[in-house]
Amino acid sequence: MRLTLMWEARAAQGRGAELLEWARARVLPYEPLRREILRAPQDRVLVLTWWEAAAFDAELPELPEPEAELITRPVHRWRFESVETS
Repeated sequence: MRLTLMWEARAAQGRGAELLEWARARVLPYEPLRREILRAPQDRVLVLTWWEAAAFDAELPELPEPEAELITRPVHRWRFESVETS
């Protein structure tokens, strides 16, 4: 099964570029099939990673929580199973 892990954080005021660089610099224990980093208004950073996994709840490496001073709230995390591509 193909799983996508989503990690999203909102930077503290004026620290969006720093959060983006923090996310870019994170090294996972092993590489996903694909990794994409996006940004959005209000200094939000989104990281998507794609993995082959045996089960929806498979143990996969995820980005950690940044230091509290860099973000305005806890990181949001979700998992998605791919059902169709076109």
